[in-house]
Amino acid sequence: MVLLRFSPVYSQIDNELSKKFSVKVQVVSRETHQPIKDAKVEVNGLTYRFSEITGSYTVKATAGSLLEVSHPNFNRVFYTIKDDEDIKVEVEGFTPKRKSKLSSYSTRKQTGLYSQYLDSVKFYKKKDIDKSLSFVEKTLLTNPDKNQRANVFKELAEVYFYWKQYDLAVENYQISLQEINSPRVRLQLAKAAFLSKNYNDSEQNYLQSLQSGVLNNYLRLTAYQGLGDVYLAQKNYNQARVNYKKALEIAKKNLITPKITDLNSKLAEVFAAQGNIQKADGYYKNSLKLASEENKKRSLKEQQKVADFYNKSQRYDKEIQLRKESLKETDGVIEPENNETLVDSITSQKINYKIGNAYIQKSEYEEAIPYLKKSIEDADKNKDLIIGKDATRRLSEAYERVGNYIEALEAYQSYVKLVDTLYSRKEQEIQQIKRFRKRILDNQNRIVSLEKDKKLADSKINLAYKDQQLVQESNKRQKWIIYSLIGGFLLMVLLLYFMFRTNKQQKLANNLLALKSMRSQMNPHFIFNALNSVNSFIAVNDERSANRYLSEFSVLMRSVLENSDEDFIPLTKEIELLELYVKLEHNRFKDKFDYAIHIDESIPLEQYSIPPMLLQPYIENAIWHGLRYKKEKGKLQISMLSKNKDAITIMVEDDGIGREKSIEMKTKNQLKQKSKGMSTIKNRIAILNDMYQDKVSVMVSNTFVDGGGTRVELTLKKDKN
Repeated sequence: MVLLRFSPVYSQIDNELSKKFSVKVQVVSRETHQPIKDAKVEVNGLTYRFSEITGSYTVKATAGSLLEVSHPNFNRVFYTIKDDEDIKVEVEGFTPKRKSKLSSYSTRKQTGLYSQYLDSVKFYKKKDIDKSLSFVEKTLLTNPDKNQRANVFKELAEVYFYWKQYDLAVENYQISLQEINSPRVRLQLAKAAFLSKNYNDSEQNYLQSLQSGVLNNYLRLTAYQGLGDVYLAQKNYNQARVNYKKALEIAKKNLITPKITDLNSKLAEVFAAQGNIQKADGYYKNSLKLASEENKKRSLKEQQKVADFYNKSQRYDKEIQLRKESLKETDGVIEPENNETLVDSITSQKINYKIGNAYIQKSEYEEAIPYLKKSIEDADKNKDLIIGKDATRRLSEAYERVGNYIEALEAYQSYVKLVDTLYSRKEQEIQQIKRFRKRILDNQNRIVSLEKDKKLADSKINLAYKDQQLVQESNKRQKWIIYSLIGGFLLMVLLLYFMFRTNKQQKLANNLLALKSMRSQMNPHFIFNALNSVNSFIAVNDERSANRYLSEFSVLMRSVLENSDEDFIPLTKEIELLELYVKLEHNRFKDKFDYAIHIDESIPLEQYSIPPMLLQPYIENAIWHGLRYKKEKGKLQISMLSKNKDAITIMVEDDGIGREKSIEMKTKNQLKQKSKGMSTIKNRIAILNDMYQDKVSVMVSNTFVDGGGTRVELTLKKDKN
């Protein structure tokens, strides 16, 4: 838990509270679990929209920010955000508004246009007031309902508010309130009235908003702060202080850090106006510290405000020190915010001018000159005639005070030229403002006239709806025919799919049965050949060799039986079986052949699997039908090499007599008996490749050109994940 302690002089705020983070807010129906896309999601007065990509509202917040979720179809929900953990709001019994069939098409069409036009109003609000107002006209032509009309006029008022046409903003906020009495809109009306210097109306609207009893903590804070501003402007300092403190209490309780900064600054301003310098110092010290924890621009603005306070209280050394610190942070011109002008923005020319001015007020004219020169230079660069004019006048005064009359005269002449230029420019600006004012008044008059034409627009929409209703009736039969054809086609596709799946399952079952049968054939075949080997030891009375052979053979048979029900086993296990099998055969035919097994170390063996006992028949053939009949000692070579990144090559090579001579040397009785092992292996490979997409391929060829020796080249593909 984070605790916030505050006193009139010092405020201890955890830096973590001021850090902004993103939070995903899901608003869903508890019954259907479907997202509610048109809810109003607000955090500290800012509204966020639904994202189709994330299926949620992504909001920016700090620890302690107040989340508010509202919708015409459910009760308002409040939640205090503590960290960046996602938030899910489940709404019970939510039912979206349903339109009658009679008006569904017309309503959908108009609602779509209404949303598009209103989005355009918001999009152009800060870019092009003429386009924004033109879309307001189009929005009103879509025949909006009462709630929508209230929203349109609220947005129109906000357009005027942004362009500082506060009287027009007041007018349209009032129209919005006539449609729907919203305490939030009343708060905005109060602020617009304050900025148009209509303090009585502003005060009444702030009080009325508070009396409604439906404001959340953030909006109550805003109302109390607004009342404080009204009373401060009217020099009613006691009431200003009371309302600022009420707002500060809410901000502290709900950890609304930016407002804590603003309200410290406001209270300092009240105490300064009352001449209570000590208390003003304490609150300004708090506001400076808090502003430095927010962001650079907020910190700079607060520094300038405090520096102005030091200037008024004739503490020029503190003013100069604070402005010099600000100058280091500006790095040139700070870009104006939103619709902020050069007059209101923080610039290096303004800070340099005020430092120079403070030195002059201290009668330190030599120290003032460099800052005034720098101010003039930056003002010229940034086309800031007002600061350039004031700085030039002050520079002339400084030169005169130090006895440099020539420079003083030149500076004064420059000042006169700047005054003339500024006067001409002001005249132009006045004319531009008049033209701008006339243009937007014309737009406002057109918007008002649209209200008179509303009935005519309604009749046109109804006529269009009736025409569309006739079209719908005529198309209804055609739709049923099309739906019937589509339904029949889908049924046919579904039937074909089930037939295909049944055939595929039957084929798979047949293949599995065939593989099981072949494995059952392989095992007796292997056992029979192995027992022949034992018999040969017994025949020559080599009891020790027979016992050792039987012991090793039993180990081999146990592994073979364990794998007899598997379609594939790990390649590493197959290698172990081959090594044991070749060792057994070599013990019997030591005088007939030597063998070598080579495995490429770069092969990831664990990524490959192989049908069990697949390689054994090929090795058996090499020994029994190739190397055994060779007069001199032969060689058996088993190699595993990498073919590409997805396959390896397994080679079984011998330098025996070859396949053709082996057939010639067989007896007539042996020729009559077909090799069951090799034919079974071929059938196994064919079935497995059909089931596993050509995982294994085998190619048998002669090792030498003269037909001697045999090479079996088996390609094995990597297992698919």
